[in-house]
Amino acid sequence: MTLRLAVTGLKGQVVSALIERSPKDVEVIALGRPQLDLELRGAVLAGLRHARCDAIINAAAYTAVDKAESEPDVAMRINGEGAGHVAEAAAELGAPLLHLSTDYVFDGLLDRPYREDDPTGPAGAYGRSKLAGEEKIAATHGNHAILRTAWVYSPFGSNFVKTMLRLGETRDEVRVVADQIGNPTSAIDIADALLLIARRLVSDASPSLRGVFHLTGCGDASWADVAEAAFETSLASGYKPVRVTRITTADYPTPARRPANSRLDNKKLTARYGVTLPPWRQSLDSCVNRLLQTREYR
Repeated sequence: MTLRLAVTGLKGQVVSALIERSPKDVEVIALGRPQLDLELRGAVLAGLRHARCDAIINAAAYTAVDKAESEPDVAMRINGEGAGHVAEAAAELGAPLLHLSTDYVFDGLLDRPYREDDPTGPAGAYGRSKLAGEEKIAATHGNHAILRTAWVYSPFGSNFVKTMLRLGETRDEVRVVADQIGNPTSAIDIADALLLIARRLVSDASPSLRGVFHLTGCGDASWADVAEAAFETSLASGYKPVRVTRITTADYPTPARRPANSRLDNKKLTARYGVTLPPWRQSLDSCVNRLLQTREYR
């Protein structure tokens, strides 16, 4: 029996990974603008009704963290109100909803990885909009799994790893922030996990499978660590060496404050679903090697 998954978004990292990783018995129906615009309730309801899906994955989002500081209303309409529209459609259809959220719902000041039940406290407009989306989903549709992830990279779209490889072609040194710590997470690993979680939600009505979960790669690193790992892998493939100079957040000011601690605790997901993402360095090496072969980071 084919599992039909309606996914919001057309070209995002996770949507692209889902399309690539889905087996033959899974049909991914990608829905995005202009046909499905999260800001338009009617379009969201109509698009998801037409999809005739078994489950819905809300992967589309406003992700311009710094730009959100100057247009918080836009971020809120997409990430907050838009998530509520998707939840309304899922409730009407009786379909499980898998919603991707973020480490930015926390303030980043804790001295350990954040658990799902830790108090939220976003420091910027982007995090506030994503937290509003979580809250609207929880209030609208009980049959949901909110999955917070972080530091996403992949062979698709725009991301930090691709930026580093591109800079490394023309520079012998890059300056990278070293005092922000998180869990680098491959969109391909996220897609594999979403496929497993969606199957369980469709087949198992257990309340323990619903709620908020953290979904990130195993192990933590700084941005500088990620850059160094990417250049080590490229060096092993015959590319020129690139030196990473470690700097502080204060050395690289941005409109939005980044969490110093973005680490998320994934034990709940492992306990409830038996899902554990691979170590971040393993997945990063795979991604970098693929990008070097395809040159898709240019």
